[in-house]
Parts: sequence; structure tokens; C-alpha cells
Amino acid sequence: MTPDQKFAQWIKYSCIAFVFVFAYFLIADIAMPLTPQAMATRIVTKVAPRISGPITAVYVENNQPVRKGDILFDLDPEPFKIAVEQAQLNLERVKQNNAQLDASIAAAKADVEAASATLSQKNREALRLKTLFQRNVVSQQQLDKAESDASTAQAKLTSVKAHLKELEVSRGELSDANLTVRTAETQLKQAQLNLSYTRIKAEEDGVITNLQLEAGAYAVAGAPLVALVSDNLDVIADFREKSLRNFDLNNEALVAFDGKPGQVFQARVSSLDAGVSAGQFDADGRLATPTQSNRWVRDAQRMRLHLQLDAADAQQLPSGARATVQLLPDGAIFSTFAKAQIRFLSLLHYIY
Repeated sequence: MTPDQKFAQWIKYSCIAFVFVFAYFLIADIAMPLTPQAMATRIVTKVAPRISGPITAVYVENNQPVRKGDILFDLDPEPFKIAVEQAQLNLERVKQNNAQLDASIAAAKADVEAASATLSQKNREALRLKTLFQRNVVSQQQLDKAESDASTAQAKLTSVKAHLKELEVSRGELSDANLTVRTAETQLKQAQLNLSYTRIKAEEDGVITNLQLEAGAYAVAGAPLVALVSDNLDVIADFREKSLRNFDLNNEALVAFDGKPGQVFQARVSSLDAGVSAGQFDADGRLATPTQSNRWVRDAQRMRLHLQLDAADAQQLPSGARATVQLLPDGAIFSTFAKAQIRFLSLLHYIY
């Protein structure tokens, strides 16, 4: 065989290999999609105090695991203890005022009864003198005085009734559940709640990371001071839209992490994001901005999947660990090729 014939033969074999590889990748992208655009993520909770104050003690260290309810740090409780005492004193003062109002109401009721009795007496006396006046037994002056006394008694009764009503309105309900007592009790509860906020606790299990906190620093309400990384690991993977048309939730998958070369972890699809940022438009009053591209074939849109790992040892991976995700098809042949594909890539992680 001449050198030209050998060269032509190598060209033919190369073309056949290229066609084969091209066909493989084309079929694999549809039947057993794989993406290197994946990573391990964890929810990071920014721990911030609800009140402001100087920090008196820090009970955790950097990269320390904590459980829900563990104490992270304390704020100076003294100002809030004083606020609780003031609220308690205010509640006692309100109750004392209510007791004084109760006594005043009892006295006002007695005044109403006395004024009512006096009015009845004056009305009877005026009626009797009116009868005697008609018989010319008493003078006009005596009758006028009796009627004037009756009018004065009526005004007195109206006055004491108004005073009684004023006291009853100020007192509110006769029980300790009236407005002033409830207001004072609410203030006391708020002061006690603020006092409890001086001790900051972990709201979930996780790991304290990037801790830059020391006693003596001043904490501002709502300003994050500690980052708490959750124990729950979530693997996100970005696939092209057309690659997901044959896959659904709870579909099996394989994950290979760059930091664990040669290992493949079992996983399942837990959720699919409802959209991506490219499909979000703000109501900012601007006109639409059509997408412009000079390419004949535009870039494919990628959608984000969330995967749940089955292996417990994979939960120790740090947030941000890069990964490669392989979705497993249902067919035995494609599934075998998919497993071989991801295991080959996991071995390559020893090199790159």
C-alpha cells in the first residue's frame, strides 16, 4: 500500500470516527444529558440581632457546628432589665389608679343616690306648695322658692351622674382586663421580649463561618453579624431546555464532584425552578428591549434543576463545590452509557 493510499485510509477512518463521535454526542445530549454547570449549595442564614447594644460575650468559634437553640452571643442586658422593671412599676401604678377609681366610683354612686333622694323630696315639697298656693294658703314667693330648689336638685343630680359617667369611662371595664391594664401588660411583655432578645440563638442546625465577632463590639438591630451555613445540601444543575424534555421530578441522576475525583454519588431531581432571570421583567416604565443576535443559531437557554443526594457522606461537601451531573434515562442501554460517561468524567477529575 502506497503512502498516499495509507493517508487516504486514515482520512477515511478519521471521518468515520468524527461522524460516530458527532452522532454519539447528538444522541447523548437528548437521551442522556450531562452538564458540568453544577455546584453544591447551602442556605446561608445571616444572623442579626433584633435590638441594638454592646456585645458582652461570644460563645462560638469560626467553623463551629451548632444546633438549633445554641447560644451564639449575648448583648448587654442591663438597659433591658431596667425597662422590664419600669414596665412592672407602671403596671402596678395602673392597678393602683384603678383601685382609686373604684373607690371614687363608689362615692359617686352614693352621691347620685343622695342627689336623687333630695330631688324627690324637693319635687314633693314643690307639688305640695303648689296645691296650697291654689288654695291661697302660701305665698307666691314660697312656691317660687320650692320650685327653684327642685330645679337646683335636678341640676345637682345631673352633675353627679355626669361625674359618675366620667369616672366609669376612665376606669373602663371593672376587671383587670380594661384598656389601661392591657396597655401596661403589653408594654411589660414587650420589655420582657426585648430582654430575651439580648441572647442570640441559632435558629437552625448549621456551621458558623467567617466569624469576625468579638466582645465589646456594638451590635445594630437588623445588621447581620454571623453567617450560619445550613447542614442541608442542595445541588443545582443548569441544563439546556431541550435536554429536559424527557425527564421529570424524582428522576434518578449521578453526580461527580471535582473535590472527590473517582467518586460518583446517587441523586434524584427534587425540583425545577419556575424560571430564570432572563424571563423576569421589572415594571420600570421603560420600553421593551428586543434581543439582538447576529448568530444564525442562538445560544440555548438553560434551566436550573435541584437535586437531592442520597449519600450521607456527601453532606460534608462545602457550599460552592463544583460538580458534573448526569441524568439517568429509563432504558437499560442508554442508562449503561450514561453511567460509563459520568464515571469516566469522575476519573478525569484526578487530572484536571
